[in-house]
Amino acid sequence: MPAAQRNKTTPIARIDLASLLLAFLLLTFLLLVPFKLAAQSVPTITAETHLIDTTISVHDAKGGLVLDLTKDDLSIVEDGIPQTIRFFSRAEQLPLSIGLIIDSSGSQEKFLKEHARDIAEFLRQTMTPEDRAFAVCFGNHLRLVSDWTSGSPTDQAGMMSALHSYDKGKSDFPELGPKEDRELGTALNDAIYFATTEKMTGIHQRRKILVVFSDGEENSSEHDLVDTIEAVQNADTLVYAIRYTEMKHGKMNASDRFGMRELDHLTSQAGGKSYDSHTMKVSEAFAEISGELRSLYAVGYHATNHGRDGTFRKIVIKSNRPGLVLRARSGYYAK
Repeated sequence: MPAAQRNKTTPIARIDLASLLLAFLLLTFLLLVPFKLAAQSVPTITAETHLIDTTISVHDAKGGLVLDLTKDDLSIVEDGIPQTIRFFSRAEQLPLSIGLIIDSSGSQEKFLKEHARDIAEFLRQTMTPEDRAFAVCFGNHLRLVSDWTSGSPTDQAGMMSALHSYDKGKSDFPELGPKEDRELGTALNDAIYFATTEKMTGIHQRRKILVVFSDGEENSSEHDLVDTIEAVQNADTLVYAIRYTEMKHGKMNASDRFGMRELDHLTSQAGGKSYDSHTMKVSEAFAEISGELRSLYAVGYHATNHGRDGTFRKIVIKSNRPGLVLRARSGYYAK
Protein backbone atom coordinates (compact mmCIF):
# COMPACT_ATOMS: atom_id res chain seq x y z
CA MET A 1 0.00 0.00 0.00
CA PRO A 2 1.33 3.45 -0.86
CA ALA A 3 2.60 5.52 2.07
CA ALA A 4 0.10 8.31 1.36
CA GLN A 5 -2.83 5.91 1.70
CA ARG A 6 -1.51 4.49 4.95
CA ASN A 7 -1.30 8.00 6.39
CA LYS A 8 -4.96 8.64 5.53
CA THR A 9 -6.21 5.57 7.46
CA THR A 10 -4.22 6.18 10.66
CA PRO A 11 -6.40 9.03 12.05
CA ILE A 12 -9.54 6.91 11.54
CA ALA A 13 -7.99 4.07 13.60
CA ARG A 14 -7.14 6.50 16.37
CA ILE A 15 -10.71 7.88 16.40
CA ASP A 16 -12.18 4.37 16.61
CA LEU A 17 -9.93 3.50 19.58
CA ALA A 18 -10.90 6.67 21.44
CA SER A 19 -14.59 5.96 20.78
CA LEU A 20 -14.28 2.46 22.16
CA LEU A 21 -12.56 3.74 25.30
CA LEU A 22 -15.22 6.37 25.85
CA ALA A 23 -18.01 3.82 25.40
CA PHE A 24 -16.35 1.48 27.92
CA LEU A 25 -16.09 4.18 30.57
CA LEU A 26 -19.71 5.22 30.01
CA LEU A 27 -20.94 1.64 30.33
CA THR A 28 -18.93 1.13 33.54
CA PHE A 29 -20.41 4.31 35.05
CA LEU A 30 -23.97 3.25 34.18
CA LEU A 31 -23.43 -0.16 35.75
CA LEU A 32 -21.89 1.14 39.00
CA VAL A 33 -24.26 4.01 39.77
CA PRO A 34 -27.29 1.82 40.66
CA PHE A 35 -25.17 -0.21 43.08
CA LYS A 36 -23.82 2.92 44.75
CA LEU A 37 -27.30 4.38 45.09
CA ALA A 38 -28.61 1.12 46.49
CA ALA A 39 -25.80 1.00 49.04
CA GLN A 40 -26.54 4.58 50.08
CA SER A 41 -30.23 3.78 50.50
CA VAL A 42 -29.58 0.98 53.04
CA PRO A 43 -29.73 2.47 56.55
CA THR A 44 -26.74 1.88 58.86
CA ILE A 45 -27.76 0.62 62.29
CA THR A 46 -25.34 1.17 65.15
CA ALA A 47 -25.88 0.03 68.71
CA GLU A 48 -23.80 1.22 71.64
CA THR A 49 -23.70 -0.72 74.87
CA HIS A 50 -22.40 0.69 78.13
CA LEU A 51 -21.58 -2.33 80.25
CA ILE A 52 -20.86 -1.56 83.88
CA ASP A 53 -19.47 -4.36 86.01
CA THR A 54 -18.57 -4.22 89.65
CA THR A 55 -17.50 -6.45 92.49
CA ILE A 56 -19.42 -6.65 95.75
CA SER A 57 -18.91 -8.24 99.14
CA VAL A 58 -21.88 -9.26 101.24
CA HIS A 59 -22.08 -9.70 105.02
CA ASP A 60 -24.89 -10.53 107.40
CA ALA A 61 -25.85 -8.41 110.39
CA LYS A 62 -23.18 -10.10 112.53
CA GLY A 63 -20.41 -9.48 110.01
CA GLY A 64 -20.31 -13.00 108.63
CA LEU A 65 -19.83 -13.58 104.92
CA VAL A 66 -22.93 -14.42 102.89
CA LEU A 67 -22.22 -17.19 100.39
CA ASP A 68 -25.69 -18.00 99.02
CA LEU A 69 -26.70 -14.72 97.38
CA THR A 70 -28.62 -14.94 94.09
CA LYS A 71 -29.28 -12.51 91.26
CA ASP A 72 -32.88 -12.08 92.44
CA ASP A 73 -31.62 -10.90 95.84
CA LEU A 74 -30.14 -7.72 94.32
CA SER A 75 -31.34 -4.48 92.79
CA ILE A 76 -29.18 -1.83 91.13
CA VAL A 77 -29.97 1.88 90.72
CA GLU A 78 -27.81 4.34 88.78
CA ASP A 79 -28.48 8.02 89.45
CA GLY A 80 -31.94 7.10 90.72
CA ILE A 81 -32.87 5.00 87.69
CA PRO A 82 -33.36 1.22 88.16
CA GLN A 83 -31.07 -0.95 86.03
CA THR A 84 -31.48 -4.50 84.76
CA ILE A 85 -28.83 -6.94 85.97
CA ARG A 86 -27.38 -8.68 82.92
CA PHE A 87 -24.95 -11.03 84.62
CA PHE A 88 -24.32 -12.29 88.12
CA SER A 89 -21.78 -14.79 89.39
CA ARG A 90 -19.64 -15.80 92.31
CA ALA A 91 -16.18 -14.41 91.70
CA GLU A 92 -14.21 -16.89 93.79
CA GLN A 93 -12.92 -18.65 90.69
CA LEU A 94 -11.30 -15.51 89.32
CA PRO A 95 -7.61 -15.13 90.26
CA LEU A 96 -6.44 -12.10 92.23
CA SER A 97 -4.33 -9.20 91.02
CA ILE A 98 -2.98 -7.50 94.13
CA GLY A 99 -1.05 -4.27 94.47
CA LEU A 100 0.77 -3.61 97.74
CA ILE A 101 1.16 0.14 98.40
CA ILE A 102 3.71 0.56 101.20
CA ASP A 103 4.40 3.86 102.95
CA SER A 104 8.13 4.25 103.56
CA SER A 105 8.05 7.94 104.50
CA GLY A 106 9.50 9.32 107.73
CA SER A 107 6.29 8.84 109.71
CA GLN A 108 6.43 5.08 109.02
CA GLU A 109 10.09 4.38 109.73
CA LYS A 110 9.39 2.77 113.09
CA PHE A 111 6.84 0.44 111.45
CA LEU A 112 9.06 -0.92 108.66
CA LYS A 113 9.69 -4.22 110.45
CA GLU A 114 5.97 -4.56 111.15
CA HIS A 115 5.22 -3.84 107.49
CA ALA A 116 7.58 -6.59 106.35
CA ARG A 117 6.21 -9.14 108.81
CA ASP A 118 2.59 -8.27 108.06
CA ILE A 119 3.07 -8.27 104.28
CA ALA A 120 4.67 -11.71 104.37
CA GLU A 121 1.75 -12.97 106.45
CA PHE A 122 -0.79 -11.40 104.08
CA LEU A 123 0.82 -13.01 101.03
CA ARG A 124 0.95 -16.37 102.75
CA GLN A 125 -2.71 -16.22 103.83
CA THR A 126 -4.17 -14.81 100.64
CA MET A 127 -2.28 -15.79 97.51
CA THR A 128 -2.39 -18.95 95.43
CA PRO A 129 -0.01 -19.76 92.55
CA GLU A 130 -2.62 -18.45 90.07
CA ASP A 131 -2.72 -15.04 91.76
CA ARG A 132 -0.20 -12.30 91.11
CA ALA A 133 1.03 -9.21 92.92
CA PHE A 134 3.29 -6.18 92.69
CA ALA A 135 4.69 -3.87 95.37
CA VAL A 136 5.19 -0.09 95.36
CA CYS A 137 7.09 1.70 98.12
CA PHE A 138 6.54 5.41 98.35
CA GLY A 139 7.81 8.49 100.15
CA ASN A 140 8.55 11.39 97.86
CA HIS A 141 9.26 8.86 95.07
CA LEU A 142 7.11 5.97 93.86
CA ARG A 143 9.34 2.91 93.51
CA LEU A 144 8.13 -0.27 91.81
CA VAL A 145 10.12 -2.54 94.11
CA SER A 146 8.55 -5.72 92.76
CA ASP A 147 6.69 -5.98 89.45
CA TRP A 148 3.99 -8.55 88.73
CA THR A 149 4.93 -11.90 90.19
CA SER A 150 2.97 -15.07 90.89
CA GLY A 151 1.68 -16.22 94.24
CA SER A 152 4.00 -19.21 94.44
CA PRO A 153 6.08 -19.49 97.63
CA THR A 154 9.26 -18.90 95.61
CA ASP A 155 7.93 -15.69 94.06
CA GLN A 156 6.57 -14.50 97.40
CA ALA A 157 10.05 -14.94 98.87
CA GLY A 158 11.50 -12.98 95.93
CA MET A 159 9.12 -10.09 96.60
CA MET A 160 10.01 -10.04 100.28
CA SER A 161 13.71 -10.06 99.39
CA ALA A 162 13.21 -7.02 97.14
CA LEU A 163 11.32 -5.20 99.90
CA HIS A 164 14.11 -6.01 102.35
CA SER A 165 16.68 -4.58 99.92
CA TYR A 166 14.63 -1.40 99.62
CA ASP A 167 14.40 -1.03 103.39
CA LYS A 168 18.21 -1.41 103.56
CA GLY A 169 18.71 1.55 101.21
CA LYS A 170 18.59 0.13 97.69
CA SER A 171 16.84 2.79 95.60
CA ASP A 172 17.50 2.01 91.93
CA PHE A 173 14.05 0.56 91.37
CA PRO A 174 11.82 1.78 88.49
CA GLU A 175 9.60 4.75 89.27
CA LEU A 176 5.87 4.88 88.63
CA GLY A 177 4.40 7.95 87.00
CA PRO A 178 6.40 10.90 85.70
CA LYS A 179 9.59 11.73 87.55
CA GLU A 180 8.79 14.40 90.13
CA ASP A 181 10.93 16.53 92.43
CA ARG A 182 8.68 16.47 95.46
CA GLU A 183 9.81 18.68 98.32
CA LEU A 184 7.95 16.83 101.06
CA GLY A 185 7.94 13.17 101.87
CA THR A 186 4.55 11.47 101.49
CA ALA A 187 2.91 11.08 98.08
CA LEU A 188 0.14 8.69 99.10
CA ASN A 189 -2.42 9.83 96.51
CA ASP A 190 0.06 9.62 93.65
CA ALA A 191 1.15 6.15 94.76
CA ILE A 192 -2.41 4.84 94.61
CA TYR A 193 -3.29 6.81 91.47
CA PHE A 194 -0.34 5.62 89.38
CA ALA A 195 -0.46 2.08 90.75
CA THR A 196 -4.04 1.96 89.48
CA THR A 197 -3.63 3.70 86.13
CA GLU A 198 -0.33 2.04 85.20
CA LYS A 199 -0.76 -1.44 86.69
CA MET A 200 -4.50 -2.16 87.07
CA THR A 201 -6.24 -0.47 84.14
CA GLY A 202 -7.00 -2.87 81.29
CA ILE A 203 -6.93 -6.02 83.42
CA HIS A 204 -10.02 -8.20 82.98
CA GLN A 205 -11.26 -11.53 84.30
CA ARG A 206 -9.39 -11.03 87.56
CA ARG A 207 -10.29 -9.50 90.91
CA LYS A 208 -8.23 -6.33 91.39
CA ILE A 209 -7.21 -5.22 94.86
CA LEU A 210 -4.91 -2.62 96.37
CA VAL A 211 -3.77 -3.02 99.97
CA VAL A 212 -2.32 0.17 101.47
CA PHE A 213 0.06 0.11 104.44
CA SER A 214 0.19 3.68 105.75
CA ASP A 215 -0.98 6.20 108.32
CA GLY A 216 -2.95 8.02 105.62
CA GLU A 217 -0.96 11.25 105.78
CA GLU A 218 -0.40 13.09 102.51
CA ASN A 219 1.69 16.15 101.68
CA SER A 220 3.31 15.98 98.24
CA SER A 221 1.07 14.44 95.57
CA GLU A 222 0.06 15.94 92.27
CA HIS A 223 -3.31 14.20 92.52
CA ASP A 224 -5.88 14.84 95.21
CA LEU A 225 -8.18 12.34 96.87
CA VAL A 226 -10.93 12.94 94.30
CA ASP A 227 -8.55 12.00 91.46
CA THR A 228 -7.46 8.92 93.36
CA ILE A 229 -10.99 7.71 94.05
CA GLU A 230 -11.96 8.32 90.41
CA ALA A 231 -9.03 6.19 89.22
CA VAL A 232 -9.78 3.19 91.45
CA GLN A 233 -13.52 3.36 90.78
CA ASN A 234 -13.06 3.44 87.01
CA ALA A 235 -10.64 0.51 87.24
CA ASP A 236 -13.12 -1.41 89.47
CA THR A 237 -10.34 -1.95 91.99
CA LEU A 238 -11.10 -2.67 95.63
CA VAL A 239 -8.95 -0.80 98.14
CA TYR A 240 -8.15 -2.00 101.65
CA ALA A 241 -5.89 -0.23 104.12
CA ILE A 242 -3.93 -1.23 107.20
CA ARG A 243 -3.34 1.93 109.21
CA TYR A 244 -0.18 2.31 111.31
CA THR A 245 -0.23 5.48 113.42
CA GLU A 246 2.39 6.56 115.93
CA MET A 247 0.53 7.46 119.11
CA LYS A 248 1.83 10.21 121.36
CA HIS A 249 0.77 9.75 124.96
CA GLY A 250 -1.80 7.27 123.70
CA LYS A 251 -3.55 9.83 121.48
CA MET A 252 -3.62 10.80 117.82
CA ASN A 253 -2.88 14.35 116.78
CA ALA A 254 -4.80 16.34 114.15
CA SER A 255 -2.64 15.05 111.30
CA ASP A 256 -3.19 11.47 112.43
CA ARG A 257 -6.95 11.95 112.54
CA PHE A 258 -6.88 13.51 109.08
CA GLY A 259 -5.01 10.49 107.72
CA MET A 260 -7.49 8.13 109.36
CA ARG A 261 -10.44 9.90 107.72
CA GLU A 262 -8.68 9.95 104.34
CA LEU A 263 -8.14 6.19 104.38
CA ASP A 264 -11.64 5.53 105.67
CA HIS A 265 -13.17 7.63 102.90
CA LEU A 266 -10.98 6.17 100.16
CA THR A 267 -11.63 2.55 101.09
CA SER A 268 -15.38 3.05 101.55
CA GLN A 269 -15.68 4.66 98.11
CA ALA A 270 -13.65 1.84 96.55
CA GLY A 271 -15.62 -1.04 98.06
CA GLY A 272 -13.00 -2.03 100.63
CA LYS A 273 -12.33 -1.29 104.27
CA SER A 274 -9.77 0.37 106.53
CA TYR A 275 -8.27 -1.38 109.57
CA ASP A 276 -6.38 0.15 112.50
CA SER A 277 -3.36 -1.85 113.64
CA HIS A 278 -3.79 -0.42 117.17
CA THR A 279 -7.35 -1.61 117.65
CA MET A 280 -7.28 -4.92 115.77
CA LYS A 281 -4.67 -7.60 115.29
CA VAL A 282 -3.31 -7.30 111.78
CA SER A 283 -3.48 -11.07 111.35
CA GLU A 284 -7.21 -10.89 112.04
CA ALA A 285 -7.62 -8.07 109.52
CA PHE A 286 -5.78 -10.13 106.90
CA ALA A 287 -7.93 -13.17 107.64
CA GLU A 288 -11.02 -11.03 107.12
CA ILE A 289 -9.70 -9.53 103.88
CA SER A 290 -8.60 -12.94 102.57
CA GLY A 291 -11.98 -14.51 103.33
CA GLU A 292 -13.75 -11.60 101.68
CA LEU A 293 -11.66 -11.79 98.54
CA ARG A 294 -12.59 -15.45 98.15
CA SER A 295 -16.30 -14.71 98.62
CA LEU A 296 -16.97 -11.83 96.24
CA TYR A 297 -19.78 -11.53 93.71
CA ALA A 298 -19.52 -10.05 90.22
CA VAL A 299 -22.53 -8.20 88.84
CA GLY A 300 -23.02 -6.21 85.65
CA TYR A 301 -25.63 -4.17 83.82
CA HIS A 302 -26.00 -2.11 80.65
CA ALA A 303 -26.40 1.48 81.80
CA THR A 304 -29.52 3.14 80.44
CA ASN A 305 -27.58 6.40 80.22
CA HIS A 306 -25.24 5.98 77.25
CA GLY A 307 -23.64 9.42 77.55
CA ARG A 308 -19.88 9.79 77.89
CA ASP A 309 -19.78 13.25 79.39
CA GLY A 310 -17.28 12.57 82.17
CA THR A 311 -19.80 13.07 84.95
CA PHE A 312 -20.00 10.90 88.05
CA ARG A 313 -22.71 8.22 88.01
CA LYS A 314 -23.77 7.06 91.45
CA ILE A 315 -24.42 3.33 91.84
CA VAL A 316 -26.58 2.00 94.65
CA ILE A 317 -26.73 -1.78 95.04
CA LYS A 318 -29.23 -3.09 97.54
CA SER A 319 -30.26 -6.50 98.77
CA ASN A 320 -33.87 -7.57 98.77
CA ARG A 321 -33.05 -9.81 101.71
CA PRO A 322 -33.24 -7.93 105.02
CA GLY A 323 -30.23 -7.62 107.28
CA LEU A 324 -27.49 -7.87 104.65
CA VAL A 325 -24.67 -5.35 104.31
CA LEU A 326 -23.21 -4.83 100.82
CA ARG A 327 -19.92 -3.11 99.93
CA ALA A 328 -19.07 -2.03 96.40
CA ARG A 329 -17.68 1.00 94.61
CA SER A 330 -20.01 3.95 94.96
CA GLY A 331 -20.05 4.79 91.25
CA TYR A 332 -17.95 5.60 88.21
CA TYR A 333 -17.07 8.47 85.89
CA ALA A 334 -18.66 8.12 82.45
CA LYS A 335 -15.73 8.46 80.06
